[in-house]
Amino acid sequence: MPASKDVNAAWPAKSLGHRDRGTKIIARAIIMVLDSVGIGGAPDAQAFGDEGANTLGHIAAACASGHGDKEGLRKGPLTLPHLTVLGLSRLAPELGDKPADSTPSSRGLYGRASEVSKGKDTPSGHWEIAGVPVAFEWGYFPQTIPTFPASLIRQIIDDSEIPGILGDKHASGTEIIAELGEESVRTGKPIFYTSSDSVLQIAAHEEHFGLQRLMALCEAARRHCDPLNIGRVIARPFVGEDPASFTRTANRRDFSVPPPEPTLLDRAEEAGRTTFGIGKIADIFAHQGISRIKKGAGNMALFDATLEAFAEAQDGDLIFANFIDFDTNFGHRRDVPGYAAALEAFDRRLPELDAALRPGDLVVITADHGCDPTWRGSDHTRERVPVLAYGPDIPARDIGTLKTFADIGESVAAHLGLPAGRHGTSFL
Repeated sequence: MPASKDVNAAWPAKSLGHRDRGTKIIARAIIMVLDSVGIGGAPDAQAFGDEGANTLGHIAAACASGHGDKEGLRKGPLTLPHLTVLGLSRLAPELGDKPADSTPSSRGLYGRASEVSKGKDTPSGHWEIAGVPVAFEWGYFPQTIPTFPASLIRQIIDDSEIPGILGDKHASGTEIIAELGEESVRTGKPIFYTSSDSVLQIAAHEEHFGLQRLMALCEAARRHCDPLNIGRVIARPFVGEDPASFTRTANRRDFSVPPPEPTLLDRAEEAGRTTFGIGKIADIFAHQGISRIKKGAGNMALFDATLEAFAEAQDGDLIFANFIDFDTNFGHRRDVPGYAAALEAFDRRLPELDAALRPGDLVVITADHGCDPTWRGSDHTRERVPVLAYGPDIPARDIGTLKTFADIGESVAAHLGLPAGRHGTSFL
């Protein structure tokens, strides 16, 4: 690993004019989405039943009180020294270590952003970050058993020649696999389930059912979900031979509808830049505007993939990374110690990214929604998200509260000299 830098070291004061359109671009940009790391305070949280939800704040409070301790995993207050120096503690006072009001953050820009999209789901959050808010209403499945329209299931069965389905309800992905995995292997019937998001999830055994067969099934389901305006069909392969050993694999794939208009990624590709999608980014954007894809099983592998992409990126290129474990493994499972440990593990890796930065680079760390592990239920929560932007030439400043996530995408576009979009304003 590259040597770590002092988190309090100041960046060089000299500006290289990376936003001067008359000079050659000497900048790269990277957006790192910490999936579900919201900071509460959404102005419309009440409309979503989430007034008072605060993913990061409640995790920090739980850790401070000892409720974030887990033997062999972590203990004590939530410790995020690198993110704190970037200004995160100003956005989440529960973290402590807040600088004096007269002292600016020692590195970069810090602020918060409100979402204007209609949903609190993954595509809406990511599309809005990329400059395209979702102004329409997604289709959702009701809280009934069965939950899916009989006509939809019949169309999918006829189109894919499966013997039937199991599940047909709202459920946690890990719990429903433990409940129905053995029956699915025995009967050849895949498991269909959903959540409060606009999604149809299909779980099947990667070996007994077949990974490619599962992908073909999800493609068929995607076609039949289009008239219902369902945002995603997600393939959820798993392995193992009994409930104790069933494990979801990294071969998940999201079959998403495409964004309604060109995103930051499309604008970058149109300008001849290389765009790197890390993790599930390509799936979220229906593979539009993505030049290269890098996958990884878990946050640490995704961080490795991000560093690999950063080493390959040339002047003017864009890296868009999603770190899924926060949401999937800990938020939805309401696992406070696990979520806290994952945040600390991510924080420990940041010096490696710092060592790879060169003059003109921009890093933006943000989130797409909340998933408060202390909240009722197991679904996403409507929250504001942190916005931390830094690089060798980015002066420290409080950018306040952004009215839309789209300001993030427009700031990156301005940094890279790309055409402006219609929905946001650069904070650079």
